Amino acid sequence: MDNAAIADVFDEMAELLEFRGENPFRIRAYTNGAKAIRELTESVAAIVADENRDLSKVPGIGKTLAEKSAVLVETGSLPQLEQLRAEIPEVTIQMARIPGLGAKKAVKLQQELGLESLDDLRKACQEDKIAKLKGFGAKTQAAILDGLSIAEAAAERIYWSTADDLARSIGEHMAACSQITKLEWAGSYRRGRETVGDLDLLVVATDHQAVMDHLESYVGYAQTIGRGDTKISIRVGKSFQVDMRVVEADQFGAALQYFTGSQAHNIHTRRLAKDQGLKINEYGVFKVDDETKVAGETEADVYAAIGLPWIAPEIREDRREFEWAASGSLPELIEVSDVVGDLHMHTNATDGTATIREMADAAIARGLKYIAITDHSKRVSMAMGLDEKRLRQQWKLIDEIRPEYEGRLTILKGIECDILEKGGMDLADDCLAEADWVLASVHYGQKQPRDQITERILGAIENPHVTCIAHPTGRLINRRPPYDVDMDAVMAAAKSHGKLMELNANPARLDLNDLHLAAAKRVGIPIVISTDAHSIEGLDVMQYGIKQARRGGLTKDDVANTRPWPFR
Repeated sequence: MDNAAIADVFDEMAELLEFRGENPFRIRAYTNGAKAIRELTESVAAIVADENRDLSKVPGIGKTLAEKSAVLVETGSLPQLEQLRAEIPEVTIQMARIPGLGAKKAVKLQQELGLESLDDLRKACQEDKIAKLKGFGAKTQAAILDGLSIAEAAAERIYWSTADDLARSIGEHMAACSQITKLEWAGSYRRGRETVGDLDLLVVATDHQAVMDHLESYVGYAQTIGRGDTKISIRVGKSFQVDMRVVEADQFGAALQYFTGSQAHNIHTRRLAKDQGLKINEYGVFKVDDETKVAGETEADVYAAIGLPWIAPEIREDRREFEWAASGSLPELIEVSDVVGDLHMHTNATDGTATIREMADAAIARGLKYIAITDHSKRVSMAMGLDEKRLRQQWKLIDEIRPEYEGRLTILKGIECDILEKGGMDLADDCLAEADWVLASVHYGQKQPRDQITERILGAIENPHVTCIAHPTGRLINRRPPYDVDMDAVMAAAKSHGKLMELNANPARLDLNDLHLAAAKRVGIPIVISTDAHSIEGLDVMQYGIKQARRGGLTKDDVANTRPWPFR
């Protein structure tokens, strides 16, 4: 079991212990342990196997979690977790994902009403049962109904980043199977959708049954849902489904194109094929009149058969890709290597874990040429946000540090300044005027009416010292919907005032979404892809922002921080 899987177990332990009402310190021990293991630069299994090493000495882990880690490495499971899973109904966990509900109320609802599914919860709301319970009421019932869609999505889909970790782990396992000659992932994972409902794996293999046996030997394997001659479906972990299809080599490209989707994209390709006397399916491209096969071994061959160049998976959504392909103007989508700066990160001056120097050194190690230190402003008191005095002290420190990095990295004096609930910025204009980079963001008052929250953001855009709007819709995927904001008005103002818009690469945010990114591209608003890192490891989420940017059709030229500083 790899580090990510062990960390996932401890995170789940913490979550289930909270539902059971355990001591907060015990819960926090599991949370801290999960974080420590995720941030380890070496394998837990290697440390456990080395009799001269002691995993419990790693900060954040301790004796108990070290012992449990050893059990997980040796057996792939943890008895205490299985016991907790049996005790806590899955629907209780799903209900707790409804914004504002929480673990305690979810437990109470399940126990008092005997709920077995989210559908049961919806029905209870519709029958006015929630409003009659002590401690709930009509407003809570209405809020539950409004938030049910978020809980339902969270129950069905996982973050792309989580799916990516799983796909890499399974991919490494399958690569060790000597019977496989070709292997590719398909589906929404390959297209880079921000959440993924299952994983689709395509392989070419000399022995179908041997390769299916090998998939069933994966360390995270839980059960087989179905198995035939060419397809197997399994569950990994608690419930996530992985489908594998074994196809012939001359069909591989057609199968990959077909199972990558999207459905709308495939319908369009089939229509184009029909217009040319062809048909496309998962087995290949065929002439309609005599069933002669004309393509199928590679995706490029499939697209070429209908007169098109190969189309990148991220833009296969039947939006503009066919128009671009037909006119020879498919965008050369942005790559991680194109990014040379990161303009949103936090240090231990507020809620980050590293110093300015540590973040700077980590940025250099990742090939960056400039960074902006953008700690929170004072309104975010829970994160020890900076007032004008503390911010100027931090900027003085940056001035002192800069000569150490001359020629290697430019460190910008920045701030993530809150847009206040009443409007206006959290820090004085004379202070913001001294900054190299000012992010404006909304953290409070996110449920205000559409006109009010839009006016707040427009006011920030009009402020001459604001450079960029951070995470512009405030959403947290599967946890919190975007606030009600007029994005057309926001983009028009950003264009008019020469301001930039952020694509926050945190996999829980990915804000802006792909449609907003495509709109910004059309309007000509430069996008900044930032990590919003709160630790050294947080700098590595840039890859998720790049995947989202590709789904929006963005090229290197559409993204400001692919250019040297200053880029304006």
